Amino acid sequence: VQLQASGGGLVQAGGSLRLACVASGNVASINVMGWYRHVPGKQRDMVAGITKNGVIHYMDSVKGRFTLSRDNAENTLYLQMSSLKPEDSAVYYCNAKQVTIEPLNAVDYWGQGTQVTVSS
Repeated sequence: VQLQASGGGLVQAGGSLRLACVASGNVASINVMGWYRHVPGKQRDMVAGITKNGVIHYMDSVKGRFTLSRDNAENTLYLQMSSLKPEDSAVYYCNAKQVTIEPLNAVDYWGQGTQVTVSS
C-alpha cells in the first residue's frame, strides 16, 4: 500500500483547509484509514479514522470542526478542517492499517507528512 498526501499549508485562525490522501496498491486489504498529527516533542495522535464499513472516529478536540470523508472510486481519503485553531498546527500524516486475524497481525502504512500551520 502506498499513500500520497496533499493539502495543508498556512491559514489564519478560523480558516479552513482540506487534506487529501490517495491510496494505491493493495487497497482492498486496508481495514482502517485515517489522519494522525504530530507536534515535535509530543506523541503522534490520531485525528480521525474510518473503518472499512464506514464507522468514523474523531479525537475530541476536532469534533464538530473536522470532517472525514472518502471517495471509494478514487481511493481517496479527505480531511476537511474548519474553524482551525493555532493548536491544530502540526504535521499531518495519512495512515492505513491492515489487520489480519489469521495470523494475528497489524501493519501500518504512512504517507509523507504535510504541514498545517494556523496563525493566530
